[in-house]
Amino acid sequence: MAGHGVSRLLSHSMRAYYLPLAAGVLLASSAFMPWTLVGNQRLGGVPDVPGLWVLGLGVLAVVLAGLSVLTRKNSRHPLLLVGLTAFAIVLVTERLMERSVADQLWARSQARAIVAGEQGPVRRPDPTMAPGAYLGLSAASVIALFGMTIVIKRVARPYAEPDDDDA
Repeated sequence: MAGHGVSRLLSHSMRAYYLPLAAGVLLASSAFMPWTLVGNQRLGGVPDVPGLWVLGLGVLAVVLAGLSVLTRKNSRHPLLLVGLTAFAIVLVTERLMERSVADQLWARSQARAIVAGEQGPVRRPDPTMAPGAYLGLSAASVIALFGMTIVIKRVARPYAEPDDDDA
């Protein structure tokens, strides 16, 4: 019985939408991970507003892909917008966060060095991109590229033909 259910899933006319569905789950999960690492500090993710936006966009991608599978209607244009928006949010937030946190930590360490009377240059902290940003960028890319297929492919009929369920 389970083999029959799996074969039905794999032969579904809208099975291509499983890809953005899985990418939407990964995008939503990336919102709970840190996006930037500076030393032992982990920054980014859900408590911040961009993290909430990425979480919402990941849920929206899952809903759109799930509805496409259930209703057999195309949702590639909205998925393209969701993917591009999520990619932009993660990339811009990570870059801005990386720069501002590094500047804040450098200014703080420079002030401590001045108060302590130390001479010489203060080492600037090196922020790095965390796994959450990599996962979010790759999941958003998959969603955007999937949405882009309708623009590139120019499908003559963007909707699936109805199956004959009476057979």
